[in-house]
Amino acid sequence: MRITAGRLLTAADLAATCLFAIEGAIVARYAELDVFGVLVIGFVSALVGGILRDVLIGSTPPASLRSALYPLTAFAGAGLVIALARVVEQVPVTLLQVTDAAGLALFAVVGATKAIDFRINWFVAILLGAVSAVGGGVSRDLLLNVVPGILRQDVYAVAALAGAAATVLALHLRLPRAAAMGIGFAICVGLRMLSVSLGWNLPRA
Repeated sequence: MRITAGRLLTAADLAATCLFAIEGAIVARYAELDVFGVLVIGFVSALVGGILRDVLIGSTPPASLRSALYPLTAFAGAGLVIALARVVEQVPVTLLQVTDAAGLALFAVVGATKAIDFRINWFVAILLGAVSAVGGGVSRDLLLNVVPGILRQDVYAVAALAGAAATVLALHLRLPRAAAMGIGFAICVGLRMLSVSLGWNLPRA
């Protein structure tokens, strides 16, 4: 069956939603929240970035609020962490970093691509890709009363910007949508994992 442009975006968006819900729920468990708190943090981590993106580009109501599939995916991801708590505790940190990078990249390329679809200026489309990628994590950190990680450490938002920029450039060069998103995804994940392995951080002000 031929994958349409809309289905490709939806599939990538849902995959990122699930990954970020799982990551948010893991962070919530480490913060010793109760079951409801874990579900809330998983939901926020997974959906806030996409909601912000859709509101800013004028796609309202946001995709994640038009279909029950998005919140169900978010709750399923968070619920999986609750149900498999002991297994999750044994997962290597490296694997969690890889899944986080994948979620970051998926949201960045989907956000940038969707912005271009709505005829948003290329520069703003890149910024919206980054907003999609980091919005949920920032909201999660604020709810947990910690300074958002993207403001104090790691090449995180920069990786999202790079992935979004690569996607926008590839689309401008009229590469197929799947190829453009694949290039952006690879660049974002590669830069993020390289920064983790080499301990890169942005200079402090």
